[in-house]
Amino acid sequence: MFKLIERISEFLGHLAAWMFFAVGAMITYEVVARYVFLAPTTWAEEISEFFQIWATYLAAAYVLKHNDLIRITFLLDRAKPGLRRLLESISLLAIAVFCLVAIWYGMEILLESIEQNRHSATILGVPKWATESAIPLGALMLLMQAVVHFVRLFDGSNRDQPATTHSA
Repeated sequence: MFKLIERISEFLGHLAAWMFFAVGAMITYEVVARYVFLAPTTWAEEISEFFQIWATYLAAAYVLKHNDLIRITFLLDRAKPGLRRLLESISLLAIAVFCLVAIWYGMEILLESIEQNRHSATILGVPKWATESAIPLGALMLLMQAVVHFVRLFDGSNRDQPATTHSA
């Protein structure tokens, strides 16, 4: 089960990266269309915002999986392994609490949007649930990755590993 969660986190992280790339392409297209050809689009801004919201929430579990969340390593780097695990556990607990709150309120907002049939106030009129569903789904995936991270913190499979670095 843990391997599946990590594979999903990995996939979603790569999907989010491509979505951010698409956001850049859409914005570039809009700028060229608007200022070079004087023909702005009706879709680029809203669809790029939609992609950006989804990519942000989809990437959260991937970022945790790779230990790339923003954290203060001043204490962690100097701490003994037992204290480091305690501090990591506290961090993961805070992430889990945040996720539970985000899932709870995100679902309330999502269900209300579906019930009221809310749409964006643009020409496209995108249903609000399409963007709002990113919050509970992304938080659920982050919560599952935090549980995996927590268990692995104590079972010895990722004990005392430094944060990974990635080259772009």
